[in-house]
Parts: sequence; C-alpha cells; structure tokens
Amino acid sequence: MGNHQHHNHSHHHHGHGKSLFWAIIVNLVLTVVQVIGGLLSGSLSLIADALHNFSDAGAIIIAYAAQRISGLPANNSMTFGYGRAQILGALINSVTLVLIGFYLFYEAIIRFQHPEPIDGWVVIIVASVALIVDLVTALLTYAGSKESVNIKAAFIHNVSDAMASVVVIISGILVLNFSIYWVDQIATMFISIFVLFHSWGLIKSCVKTLMQAVPDDIDRNEVVRLISAIKGVTNIHHVHIWAIHEKFRSLEAHIVVDSDNLNQVECVKKEIKAVLKSTFQINHSTLEIESRNSTCKLTN
Repeated sequence: MGNHQHHNHSHHHHGHGKSLFWAIIVNLVLTVVQVIGGLLSGSLSLIADALHNFSDAGAIIIAYAAQRISGLPANNSMTFGYGRAQILGALINSVTLVLIGFYLFYEAIIRFQHPEPIDGWVVIIVASVALIVDLVTALLTYAGSKESVNIKAAFIHNVSDAMASVVVIISGILVLNFSIYWVDQIATMFISIFVLFHSWGLIKSCVKTLMQAVPDDIDRNEVVRLISAIKGVTNIHHVHIWAIHEKFRSLEAHIVVDSDNLNQVECVKKEIKAVLKSTFQINHSTLEIESRNSTCKLTN
C-alpha cells in the first residue's frame, strides 16, 4: 500500500497506520473463516459474527483511509483542510452497521419459523478463533482510540466483536450439549441489538459535528459567563461554537468593550483567547470587537 512514503510526515500517524493495516488484514481473513464456518455448521450467529467482523474490517479501512485523507494539508478550495474525512468515515461506517444489524435481526426471526440443525463443534472452534483475533485487534486499535473518534469506532467494534464471539461460543456449547438450536437465533438477535445500540451513539455524535453543534463537553452559557467576567468586556453576543473535527474547535463572537484605547482592546482580546484555550480547548477564535462608546447604532 506504499505505506512508507506517505507516513514520513508524521511518525505518530505511522504507528497507528501500521497497526490499522494489520487489523484490516486479520479481520478480513477472519470474516472468510467465519462465513465458511457458518455455512458448514448452519449457524446464523456465526454468520452474524462474520458480518460484524467484516464491518470491523470496513470500519478500520474507513478509519485508515480517513486518517490518511485528514492528514492532507489545507488548500485554496479546502481552507479548513480534510479533518472532517474522519467524521464522514465514521458516519458511513455506522450507517452500514445499522443496516446489517436490522438485516440479521430479520434473518433470526425467519429462522425461528424454519429452524435448521447446527453443528456445535464447528461453531465453538470458529468462534474461539474469532475471540482471540478480536482481542488482538482491540489491542492494536486501543492506543489510537483515545485520540480519534474514528479509531474509537473501530476499537468499539472490536470489543463488541469479542463479546459477540463469547455469545456465539456459549450458544455453540448449548447446541452441542442440549441440542437447543433456538439459542443461535437469540445470540444473533443479541449481536444485532448490540450493533444497533453502538452505531446509534456514533451516528448521533457524527451528525452533531456535521450540523456544527456545540461540542458535548462545552457549556455555551459558561463560555459567555467567563468571557463577560473579563475586565473591560461589557457585553457579548452573536456567540457561535462548533467543531470542524475532533481536534479543531472554533468560536466566533461579537465582544462589546468599554474602551476606545486600541492597546486595551488587544489586551482584552488576548485574555479572552487565553481563557478559551485553557478552559475549553477552543484553539481558534474570531472575535469582532465593538466599542460601547461608538455612536454607530449596531444591530445583530
């Protein structure tokens, strides 16, 4: 994949890139193994788990591609750069998961009406291999998950996969020892609900970013209160706070100051920017300064 020449600009990205690349390969191989195992054993939950793993590989491919794209520099037409590629990647991935989740749930219901025999041993062996792989992949993506919503999506996928594999192993044991075949459908439904639940949270956070909502950990009123408390500020209005992507938060506001002294105004501005940066991690702010003493009538 021409890994090396692209990665020189950032050693940090390189580490993640490499582990993501291996995570993709491992998950694709696992998907094939699980689909074959599912078809041979007649187990729907194995195929559910395979789809889950395939979506994992998809998640990681999207994370990997988005990470490479988001590292591209800003240019004349993309002045904010490509940071949102990661948000879009996570959104596409989550929507795909929702569709898969619904489909599997539907399949499981159909199976209740037309049960089929299942080979428990194949289910247990394949699901055990899957569990080991899921845990290894989760470890590979764990480091990056703390810094990126995108890699976090891939990490959550892996952890949920590991849980799904445990469920499949248990259902395999029950099929083997007690010939309870409906456990397989229950397991499939459980995996589907789990997939839907996690995807929903991710979709919500991606959409909020794309709709330029105030980031979850910022209270707009608190921002207004702290800026208003700064000496020299008499009023603040027209306040907008949003995130371009996870690492880049912006604020724009109109600040009314009680001084015509340009020097004072610059000091007030500096102080506001310092508060925004240290308290709210807002590292990009556009402040329009208005003078209270101005005779011009200003409207919003």
